[in-house]
Amino acid sequence: MMIEINGMGIKIATGGLPFRPELPSMVLIHGAGLDHSVWALHSRWFSHHGRNVLAIDLPGHGGSGGAPLASIAAMADFVAALLGALGIARAAVVGHSMGSFVALETARRHPGRVRALGLIGTAAAMPVHPELLAAAERNSHDAIEMLTIWGTGFAAGLGGCLAPGLWISGGAEKLWERAAQGVLHADLAACNLYRDGPEAAAAVICPTVMIQGRSDIMTPLRGTQTLAKAMPDAKLTVLDGAGHMLLAERPDEVLAAFAEL
Repeated sequence: MMIEINGMGIKIATGGLPFRPELPSMVLIHGAGLDHSVWALHSRWFSHHGRNVLAIDLPGHGGSGGAPLASIAAMADFVAALLGALGIARAAVVGHSMGSFVALETARRHPGRVRALGLIGTAAAMPVHPELLAAAERNSHDAIEMLTIWGTGFAAGLGGCLAPGLWISGGAEKLWERAAQGVLHADLAACNLYRDGPEAAAAVICPTVMIQGRSDIMTPLRGTQTLAKAMPDAKLTVLDGAGHMLLAERPDEVLAAFAEL
C-alpha cells in the first residue's frame, strides 16, 4: 500500500494481507541501499501468523518518493511519524543492518511507540571503510562488489540458498544495483556518522531480540555483544558460519528468533 508522510509517497508491504491495525503491528526496516523486498519471506510469515506487518521502503528507496534521509535520527523520527499517520500506538520495530540502528534509535527517541525491538546484523557502531564510502559517492559498481563480498558468509559464496535456483550473493548485488544513484552513499554515510549505539541501547526499556552471524565482518560480533550488554533486557542469538545478510543466508533462524515479537 501507499501512504503520504511529510509530503512523500511511502511504499509499505503488508505481507500479502490487507492492513489490519487491530492486530499487533510489526515494522520491518531494511538496510543500506535496499528496500522492503528483503523481508519477502518474513513479512508474509508474520502477516499470516497474527501480525499487522509494515515492511517499509524508507524515503528515496524502492517504491517510496523523496530523497534518502541524511541521518539515523531522521529515519527514526520518520518511523514514528509513519506509525502516527497510520493510527498505530505501539509496534514491534525490527531492523537489519542500517535498519537496526533506525529501530534502536526509534526506541530511544520514541519509547512509547516501541513495544519490542528486533536487531539483525547490528553493532555498537558501523564505521564504513573509506574506499567503500568513496566508491558509493562516485556511484561506482565497486561499492556494490565490496558489499557483496564482505556482506555474505562463506556458505553463501558457494551458493547456499535454501530456495532452489536462487543465488544469495547475486541476488544481493541485483538489489543494490536497482537503488537510485546517491541512495547507497547517503545510507552508508548515515551509518558511518552514527555513534550513539551504546547510549541508545542503555535507554531502551522494551524487550529486545538480537541475532548475529558469527562470521559477519561488516558488523563483527564483538560490537554486537557490546550493544547487548548495554541493554537491560536483551537476548542475543549467534549463528555459526553466517555473515551479515542473515535474511537471505539464514531465514529460518531469523523467523524463529523473532516469532514471539
